Amino acid sequence: MSDERPVPPRAEARPVTTTLHGQERTDEYEWLRAKEDPEVIAHLEAENDWTQARTAHLAGLRGRVFDEIKARTLETDLSVPTRVRGFWYYGRSFEGRQYGASCRVPVSDPADWTPPQPAADADPDQPALPGEETLLDLDALAEGHDFFSLGGSSISPDDLLLAYATDVVGDERYTVRVLDLATRELLDDVLTDVLGGVTWAGASDHFYYTTVDEAWRPDKVWRHRLGTAQADDELVFHEPDERYFVGVGRTRSRRFVMIAASSKTTSEFHVLDATDPGAAPVRFAERTDGVEYSLEHAVIGGRDHFLVLHNANGPEFELGLAPAEPTPVAGWTPLLPHDIAVRLEDVDAFADHLVVSQRSNGSTQVRVLDLGQDPASPVVGDRFVEFPGELATVGAGGNPAWEQPTIRVGMTSLSRPSAVYDHDLRTGELVLRKQAPVLGGYDADEYEEHRLWATSVDGVQVPISLVVRKGVRGAAGTDPVPVHLYGYGAYEASIDPYFAVSRLSVLDRGAAFAIAHIRGGGEMGRHWYDDGKLEHKQHTFDDFIAAAQHLVATGWTTAERIVGEGASAGGLLIGAVANQAPESFGGFVAGVPFVDTLTTMLDATLPLTVPEYDEWGNPTDDPVAYARIAGYAPYENVADLPYPPILAETSLNDTRVLYVEPAKWVARLRERAPHADVLLRTEMAAGHGGVSGRYRAWEDRAFTIAWILDRLGLAEQEPLVNGS
Repeated sequence: MSDERPVPPRAEARPVTTTLHGQERTDEYEWLRAKEDPEVIAHLEAENDWTQARTAHLAGLRGRVFDEIKARTLETDLSVPTRVRGFWYYGRSFEGRQYGASCRVPVSDPADWTPPQPAADADPDQPALPGEETLLDLDALAEGHDFFSLGGSSISPDDLLLAYATDVVGDERYTVRVLDLATRELLDDVLTDVLGGVTWAGASDHFYYTTVDEAWRPDKVWRHRLGTAQADDELVFHEPDERYFVGVGRTRSRRFVMIAASSKTTSEFHVLDATDPGAAPVRFAERTDGVEYSLEHAVIGGRDHFLVLHNANGPEFELGLAPAEPTPVAGWTPLLPHDIAVRLEDVDAFADHLVVSQRSNGSTQVRVLDLGQDPASPVVGDRFVEFPGELATVGAGGNPAWEQPTIRVGMTSLSRPSAVYDHDLRTGELVLRKQAPVLGGYDADEYEEHRLWATSVDGVQVPISLVVRKGVRGAAGTDPVPVHLYGYGAYEASIDPYFAVSRLSVLDRGAAFAIAHIRGGGEMGRHWYDDGKLEHKQHTFDDFIAAAQHLVATGWTTAERIVGEGASAGGLLIGAVANQAPESFGGFVAGVPFVDTLTTMLDATLPLTVPEYDEWGNPTDDPVAYARIAGYAPYENVADLPYPPILAETSLNDTRVLYVEPAKWVARLRERAPHADVLLRTEMAAGHGGVSGRYRAWEDRAFTIAWILDRLGLAEQEPLVNGS
């Protein structure tokens, strides 16, 4: 009988040395980038086998966590209907089905904006409302595919056609088809390699869409006329600057089609008349380096105007008003002047009011501005849609109708499931339309939420949002508990408090869950983002480490009972923190992690590299940027350190963060830190967002949660029941 212990897969070191800016750099594992090479696939499969073997003892726990998620979810359910012209639209989900269906019913009373209440328990072959029309059966579309994603669907202005986009690989290159809703027949029009969905013009005979270049950068907007071949489509706009992304959409008023060209720091809008089938784009204001703006159409005093949300007068943005014609910055009249304490994030225009999404002191807010008829003084009312709770996250929801008398808003928190409300603009009444059901007697009052503040190394106060089940910290409420700590910290993306059913499997076993709102994100405003990118990127890592250490110093937990998690750019965070403060954590989960940062940023042919220069720097041309990125990039800084266990998760078809990054990182960890317990799990048929289908997604998350619970010392802990 052999005494040999099993060993993890070891990728062969095939060193390649390069020199740039006088710096020599050796990469032993770049050969793993050859995705079509059978040797690479075999290595990834060997890693998967090793991960399964190393976590075999968690199989029962994974099954229990999956069952808990499933038991808490109302599997046959539907969304609150949203009104668009003469129909109410809603989605349905069905027990045992992965994807669900989209449906609509005619509006019975045009004067009544109260959404109908579909029968939640209707069988899949039965209508939830009288006159129900199934638009798309997503399970039927997904049949025969290991992966399925609906990139978008859009109803034509005459309500007779449905254009929808699907991806069955995971590479986010979609195929668009058009369905005749009367005959249920597909038109001959098939468009391939489209980014997402389409935007209909004012008529129902043509629409706009975007495509990407070889670096997966959306760079072209096309106009397609129904009944013609894609090869004959008209190129409406092309952005040659590799730093800029292009997007297309239509104003809520349906009056204009907007084309946006945006880099990380600069933007420019081009406007088309939606009623003109041959319209050429007209630039609203030429791009000025460092000035970002967006446009929305408003009608004031019977005249067309553009609302301009911009940062020309300050980093936190202001809302200006301009005529509906090309207008330079000097012609943008302030409606909401710049306020250093308030980050204006978005504005939606309606027939007689505006809805502004903003944040202040780390909290989200929905603000309503009533419009009068005088363009010189258009705002005649200003109020907030109020929700209780410091840690509540609020936002404007689906509000597609130009003249609707209500606005749809949503609210959630770490302990409260997402809720959908209608706010009556005439009375100020806030009506709850639906709160996401959580089965099994869930009671939000059995959990407590906290806002904590950690002090980073430079003295900056970093907010932490935390939720824990009441009573698990003992009678005095001071006992330490395990903590699952999440972070992101990039692109001004805000990870605001939110509810997740799967998280209850962690909380009910006695752990706390916390979000560190670190710099690089947008939680505290644009300055928070600016202070966590480029030459300030180290602040992101310092803040996350400070959050973990604060939780220890204040008695919430101990270092060995903290598991840090982040995904994508948050995976870079995890990799950097693992190198810089491995002793401050008991484990790490890095999802689709951007850990080979320097290699990616040195290769301008890779997806998204050039547009990312404003976020990370250009190490090819700038030796300072090279040194800075090399100083924190996880792959570059792997050493024989006391790493806690690490779980890296990726997807083979991810086009945003390629699978090769975590594959190389794990290979180097195995080489340079041979005693580290490192696992790599690769989904072989998925993209950046992971597997598709809700049951597969639950299984995927159950795997991760079981690993986290094991690291927190809770693998054998039975979940607390309600009322205990």
